[in-house]
Amino acid sequence: MKAVVQERFGPPDSLRLCDVGRPRAGAGQVLVRVHAAAVNPYDWHMLRGDPYAARLSGGMGLTRPKHRVAGIDAAGVVESAGADVRGFAPGDPVLGFCPGAFAEYACTAASLLVPTPAGLAFEQAAALPMAAVTALRGIRTVGRVRSGQRVLVNGAGGGVGTFAVQIAAVLGAEVTGVCSARNAGLVRSLGAAHVLDYAREDFTDGRERYDVVLDNVGNHPLGRLRRALAPAGVLVANGGGSPGRVFGAIGAMAKVAAVNAVTRHRLRPILPAVPDGPAHEDLLAVTALVEAGQLTSVVGRTFALTGAAEAVRHVEEGHARGKTVITVP
Repeated sequence: MKAVVQERFGPPDSLRLCDVGRPRAGAGQVLVRVHAAAVNPYDWHMLRGDPYAARLSGGMGLTRPKHRVAGIDAAGVVESAGADVRGFAPGDPVLGFCPGAFAEYACTAASLLVPTPAGLAFEQAAALPMAAVTALRGIRTVGRVRSGQRVLVNGAGGGVGTFAVQIAAVLGAEVTGVCSARNAGLVRSLGAAHVLDYAREDFTDGRERYDVVLDNVGNHPLGRLRRALAPAGVLVANGGGSPGRVFGAIGAMAKVAAVNAVTRHRLRPILPAVPDGPAHEDLLAVTALVEAGQLTSVVGRTFALTGAAEAVRHVEEGHARGKTVITVP
């Protein structure tokens, strides 16, 4: 099968499209015929092997990538299921977390897959797992957004941001989205009552206060972010795209926890939704919102499997609109 392979840590150009053996589904696993795979900041962190501190955990690999085939978000159809798998049959459309998603086939635990909502295109389905689950956790689980609250989403035009605006609006919040001028119309269409152009307006100037701030960008110091919070406000810091070769998101999240101990505000870190914890339940909650017509995927650009390196570079540059998706023929 064709797969996008990373033999070493490095820039997007180190990715190669190669012929590799098709994986097999073991006990409790499902083999997915991939039709589309989304690109996340997670992917370029894994590709570059940064932050260095994350290599010590064992999930990334110490001197070379632990996972040879890149990618994690996928949508496709079930090719086969291993022993002890119930509820999945060949041909069923599915989405979820599939290590090695940048390939024609990927194998994953059955618990990391859910049925694709009827009528949803593969590209839209692939956009959901990491970004939508991260947004759900940031807004509902960590931020505990309630009806009537004022919520600000920094990076509202990006992958997590477009989902976060919609989820906050569904919960009844008055949403302010911070994004580029070119994304203002999009963010309003997703449910934002107010939109701020980050190039012209500074939401940390203290003139407006919010009950919950979800920061997906990390372009303001914590001291200024706190100026945007109401007295009992919550800052949810999403460190998925945090720069820094040594500590990156780990260092940023540690700083959030340290400042939280000495301030009246509640500062809460949230790491991107990698396949752990209540991933299955969160995926089901996301697809339920899609089925109810309350959540939609914004796919900004698509690339062929042969353009995987360009797709990762596009996301790494930090200005992608919505989700970037790789289509697999």
